[in-house]
Amino acid sequence: MNRLERVIVALDVENGDRAIEIVKECKPEISYFKVGKQLFTAEGPALIKRLKDENVRVFLDLKYHDIPNTVANAVIEAAKLGVDMVNIHLSGGGKMVKTTVERLNEFYQINNFKPLLIGVTVLTSLGDEDLKEIGFVHSTKEMVKRLAILGKNNGADGVVCSPHEIEIVKNTCGKDFITVTPGIRPNFALTKDDQKRIMTPGMAFERGTDYIVIGRPITRAESIKEAVEKLADKLR
Repeated sequence: MNRLERVIVALDVENGDRAIEIVKECKPEISYFKVGKQLFTAEGPALIKRLKDENVRVFLDLKYHDIPNTVANAVIEAAKLGVDMVNIHLSGGGKMVKTTVERLNEFYQINNFKPLLIGVTVLTSLGDEDLKEIGFVHSTKEMVKRLAILGKNNGADGVVCSPHEIEIVKNTCGKDFITVTPGIRPNFALTKDDQKRIMTPGMAFERGTDYIVIGRPITRAESIKEAVEKLADKLR
């Protein structure tokens, strides 16, 4: 895939109609979109069908975190919707990850399809001081490394991590272990918002990431089409 095919636009908006409008303005350059908690809570599973009818890929970003059986069941329901990527919190532990992977493999045997299972390491809104406040004794980078190894050892396809941990994950878990990287800010929209560990798209790809996630610089641009074209020019 070229770099544009590995850009995921975050549809962090209030309703499905606006989400579909954004999708149409981003196509054909961008064809991968993320649905998070706000939009999925507002619109429910029907939105996923609307997005798939637009012939795009969908990353369902609900960050499941619960007991193993509950998470596995939720991920299977996501797979039934036809999403292409789904994520779980790796801090739920190895048994939770392994159980989910096993259930997805069973689903694949019947359906010949399954979404990528991506583990959340440390949210990009958190830094070392935040982790200390929670009670973690390790640094952000060390926690990302530990959780990535946990995910790899239990069968996850990859992790969500900030761009500053791409090389740590790749060096620890191998180049084939997928990294999905939020906290991306193009040069034409360099504001941190509520994310602390950020980077430009080009730099993230140079460091070896597989996918980048961009939200507000695209979705809140005065002209989405112009913002997409600016991004495309940077990545071609």
